[in-house]
Amino acid sequence: MDLFKESENVVIFKVDRDDLDLEEFLVTKDLSGRLFRRLYKEKNIYINGKFRRKGLKLEKGDIVSIYMGDEEENTSPEKIDIDIVYEDFDLLILNKQPNIVVHPTKSHQENTLSNGISYYFKEKGIKKKIRFVNRLDMNTTGILIVAKNSFAHQQMALQFESNIVEKKYQAIVKGRVEKQEDYIDLPIGREEEKSIRKAIKEEGQEALTKYSVIERYEDATLLDIQIFTGRSHQIRVHLNHIGHPIIGDTLYDEESTQIHRQALHSYYLKIKHPRTKEYIEFIAPLPRDMEELINHLKDK
Repeated sequence: MDLFKESENVVIFKVDRDDLDLEEFLVTKDLSGRLFRRLYKEKNIYINGKFRRKGLKLEKGDIVSIYMGDEEENTSPEKIDIDIVYEDFDLLILNKQPNIVVHPTKSHQENTLSNGISYYFKEKGIKKKIRFVNRLDMNTTGILIVAKNSFAHQQMALQFESNIVEKKYQAIVKGRVEKQEDYIDLPIGREEEKSIRKAIKEEGQEALTKYSVIERYEDATLLDIQIFTGRSHQIRVHLNHIGHPIIGDTLYDEESTQIHRQALHSYYLKIKHPRTKEYIEFIAPLPRDMEELINHLKDK
């Protein structure tokens, strides 16, 4: 392994000050204490190519390298088409298609996105575990982030926990939304103890959603939606609460004859790159079934 060259397995930092030890320096790079302890215990953090004690003071110009070895992914590989938006050493960004489960479950051991990614990794010789950073419901389409190593996963999880990721969706809802834009600031909790449905609950978790109208139809509206928190079913619950459920959302409303899922698409994501810290953005075009629904609504 070349500890002075960046790769899928090696992340490099150049020390820009003299007064920090190894752990203190990596804290400034947002490395979690948990990940630091694991990597250090495995002797996978190096100073100028050598493993050194963590209390040693670094000097300006030192090179700190984090090494993450090859891994084995146990998900069964299946040749399933995956729509790759972006890929580099750290990230695999996908445009998730409708009606596909992300993770294998007891009832869905095959034909999941994970099976398709496992096949892709094996075909490309990528010896890494599949680490999903964000989640989308089976019937929601759009941008999914897969971290290709533990460093990238920890860095991205921190951004989501801190609500600094910019997330935008498009949804087609029932009825003509009167306000051009508005915020929905209502807490969300589980409807009943064992129910998968969520509802507005005083004792629920804080949830903030902004919507703006893109286009109005005779009895429906296309909305642009930004969420500032990441509660389960947040958009679906908030829009249903204001009397504009998402078309095709059978959990919170009813089936549609025009689309066989909820008309909800995660089209935009802006993040800080885990390695470079530069902002990057991803856009996933509206899926065909939502375009067809829009065309149907325009023709009414």
